[in-house]
This record gives sequence, C-alpha cells and structure tokens, in this order.
Amino acid sequence: MLDELRKNMKSILSDRRYQHSLGVEQVSYDLALIHGEDVLKASIAGILHDCAKYLTDEELLQECDNNHIEITEIERKLPNMLLHAKVGAVYAKKKYKIADESIIKAIEYHTTGRPAMTKLEKIIFIADYIEPNRIMIPNIDYIREVAYENLDEALKISLKQTLEYLEGKGQLICPKTKETYDYYVNQ
Repeated sequence: MLDELRKNMKSILSDRRYQHSLGVEQVSYDLALIHGEDVLKASIAGILHDCAKYLTDEELLQECDNNHIEITEIERKLPNMLLHAKVGAVYAKKKYKIADESIIKAIEYHTTGRPAMTKLEKIIFIADYIEPNRIMIPNIDYIREVAYENLDEALKISLKQTLEYLEGKGQLICPKTKETYDYYVNQ
C-alpha cells in the first residue's frame, strides 16, 4: 500500500514537495515508533499529508465547493496554505481509499492543528514541521530533539514559532492555530 501511495504522490507532486512528503513519512514513522502510535497509520498520513498541495487556489476553492467543505474567511484568503489540508483529507478518503478516520483527521489538521489533538495528529503536525528537508527554521535541531522526547512540548514550540513568524511578517493568522497554541500552553 505505501509503495502505491508513494508512486501516486511522485506522479502528482513537484520533486521538492515529493521529497518533503517522503521526509514527513519517515519522521512520522520514527515519532510513532518512539511514542507508541501505529507506525503504518503514521506513515500513510505522512506520505499523503500534502496530497492536494499541487492544486491551484482556484482548484482548492472549487474542490471545497464540490465536496461541501466549509471555508472560513481566512481560508478563502489563504487557500493554498490552509485548504490543501482539508481537501487532502477528502482526497485521502475518496481518491486513495483511506477509511481510517484517524488518518483522515491527521491530514486535515496537519497545517493548523486543533485543540485536543490525538497523538497521530500531533505526530503528523510535528513531522511536517521538522522533517529533514526543513533547514531554515529557527531552533530546528532543538525542536527535533524535543519531538523525540515530548510531543506536546514540541507542538507548543513549533506553534509559538509559527505564530511569531506570521506576526513578524504581518501575515494573516488562522484562528485555529492560535486556539491550538492557547490550548496547549494552558494545559
């Protein structure tokens, strides 16, 4: 199954995005193994997490419409950044025949996070942030170390850095990301 999914991703994603997806798959596997999560589920979610990333903004908006996916105002303004996860969750189910809802949800929330994430959701979110091809993120080596020890702590650090980066650039921030950060800081 994983070989088939990899072939599918290789055929639709740019080489850079495909390498990123392979990195997320590997880190997801590693984190799942260390933190007692199902490694096959983590690998599947990891390789598929960006399965809709190749779509244009217009195509993402159209897919949301076609699949009755609710869109917030900020998602409408930042479709490539935010909607590829929601559309990817639908694609995982419909195109790639993934029936496991925990995998679907891990794909859906890999960009924004959400309060009270499952372990698998945390793993995919963090793996997307720390995979080996990500080198320009401040403190990346430290966050990688923390991720192998404590998922919640790695989640807080990566969310905080994301929010600080977006604020520093004057970019829009998805309220769900802020809610997720606040939830974990107040745990």
